[in-house]
Amino acid sequence: MNKEYLNVVLADPDEGNLILLRNILQEFKIQVKIKAFSNGIALMDYLAKDDIVPEVIFINYQLPLKDCLECLNEIKSHQKFDPMTTIIYSEFISAEEQEQILLNGANVFMKKPDNYRDMKKKVNDIISIAWQYHTSGLNKNYFIMKV
Repeated sequence: MNKEYLNVVLADPDEGNLILLRNILQEFKIQVKIKAFSNGIALMDYLAKDDIVPEVIFINYQLPLKDCLECLNEIKSHQKFDPMTTIIYSEFISAEEQEQILLNGANVFMKKPDNYRDMKKKVNDIISIAWQYHTSGLNKNYFIMKV
């Protein structure tokens, strides 16, 4: 991949979470272009219309109007999204729900930390690994991670 930036999509109904993620992503050495959505319908409308496939997508598990599993199933049903790294995150979620998320095709499940420092570290780790997969040509289908 010869890109010098990452296209990142955020989907979260909480404006505070969107601001937090934007701030963290904008601090990276890698340039990041960000699109944000507050519900699953707007997210999927954007992905269906736009020719640009983001490299990374963060989806809050508590996404309204179209839940994250519905979005994940739609994303995984379209081959054009195969190169995209999909991260589902939540503050509170059972081990069974985490397993279901990964079985449905998410590459990463992230338990959302309650402080900025830990959130920044987790997002940095995820983006660093995703960037390595995109720039090296590694098979992303084998990239699964719980943080």
